[in-house]
Amino acid sequence: MFGEELRRRRVAAGYSLADLAGMVHYSKGHLSKIETGSKPATPDLARRCDTALGAKGALAGLAPGRPSSEARIEDEFEHDGEVWSMTLLPDGTSAFQPMDRREAMAVGAVSLMSLGSRPRNMSAAVHRDSTLPAYRALFDHTRRMGQSLSPSVVLPTVITQTHALCALAGQAREPVRSEVLRLAARYAEFAGWMAQESGNDKAALWWTGKAVDIADAGGDSHLAAYALVRRALVALYREDAAQTIELARKAQQSSHTPPRILGLAAQREAQGHALASDYDSCRRALDRAAELLARAASDSLSDGPPGSAVSPVLGTGTVSDPVAIVTGWCLHELGRSAEAIDILDREIARIPQDAVRSRTRFGMRRALAHAAAGHIDQACALTELLLADADALDSATIAADLRRIARTLARWHNSPQVQQLYPKLTASLQTPAL
Repeated sequence: MFGEELRRRRVAAGYSLADLAGMVHYSKGHLSKIETGSKPATPDLARRCDTALGAKGALAGLAPGRPSSEARIEDEFEHDGEVWSMTLLPDGTSAFQPMDRREAMAVGAVSLMSLGSRPRNMSAAVHRDSTLPAYRALFDHTRRMGQSLSPSVVLPTVITQTHALCALAGQAREPVRSEVLRLAARYAEFAGWMAQESGNDKAALWWTGKAVDIADAGGDSHLAAYALVRRALVALYREDAAQTIELARKAQQSSHTPPRILGLAAQREAQGHALASDYDSCRRALDRAAELLARAASDSLSDGPPGSAVSPVLGTGTVSDPVAIVTGWCLHELGRSAEAIDILDREIARIPQDAVRSRTRFGMRRALAHAAAGHIDQACALTELLLADADALDSATIAADLRRIARTLARWHNSPQVQQLYPKLTASLQTPAL
């Protein structure tokens, strides 16, 4: 039982309930209920107690309600569906459904109005010198759109361009065909990220699997490793430490994988260890990530196959030092919020102003760290500044931290700052994606 072990370790360390309450910023009465078993511990409180008592993950691992690894992330996606059906409604909403050809015929999808593309025209278009650079520039522009707009706005564009590139590749000769497919794979991978940001993990996993298939057809075997990093992110936001670590480690198994992907995988592994309250393993993974990403930065090879001129950078392109900002993320999870704040304050200031999604995601993490550290006035001020952007971005990952902020601030419900913020916070959490 978590409560019994918490009390045993607290007494052995020579701390009173008041001492521990001050260290983890929870009330003495709340901790007393946890120890007696009359109230369950949240994973966040379990990690903070684990850190305060130096349990190295043993205490956090006993917390009730921790996600089970029986639901396998890799079993949740299927990437069949040769017919893609997208519905665009007058109110601006949209829906996407992959299906096989027989199913499409049954629902009448194949009889829908054709847009008139002919193979001969597409073959001529794909071999023009300007076509691939135009799609490459469009990809960069679309990613910039994703930094400031809701996934519901961005996804239809990304899906359409993915389909168009796959169609062009079908009429192209080598080596153009492979280059087009590799770029199409990157569009599909980005669709997976936007799907996750929309709160649809199933669609995120489907698009990630589709990206691997398209990349493989284009001769890029490395995207499969990065797909494991993306799936690990889904596990991370489900607070499943075991699967996060397992998937991230799988992505690091091959020495032939480019160092950038290995570095991003090591970062994700570190986040999994932080979730499991394993400080030492987290630091080792972060050190490995820093070394690998530094090597990638000086490496002349792109993330795609050698000689590829169309492979955009994998992972964030808006954070100048991803290892540093992930270190701040991890330190908060490890119950070291004061250390996390110092890093997040510095690194968020370096994110470009137009990278609104990145600034808001990590900004919410900073506000959460302030709340966990007991800096209630600062947490409220930071959160209020971010609410308008959070509403516009409609982000599931931002919403996850926003819900944690709401739960944390609820412990200070008598604070005037919390009372002023809470109606706005509640309204934001009631928006569709939040």
